[in-house]
Amino acid sequence: MLERVRRLVADVFQLPVEDISAASSPDSIEAWDSLHHLDLVLALEQEFGTQFTPEEIEQLLSVELIAALLAEKVPAQGVA
Repeated sequence: MLERVRRLVADVFQLPVEDISAASSPDSIEAWDSLHHLDLVLALEQEFGTQFTPEEIEQLLSVELIAALLAEKVPAQGVA
């Protein structure tokens, strides 16, 4: 799950995946502003076939937190 999120974050922010770690956040990714945050949310919803509540969207503040929330929301089968 973490690797898929890292790849998606790298794609949304147009960065090399090697630059994205579990700790990557708006504090460490200059392009991670409110507009790109919405782009990221939409990409995550499409990639993982889920939807986030407004409260969850506010919590998506690092790659690690995104992966943890998706692990709770998305059934384990087919999500590698």
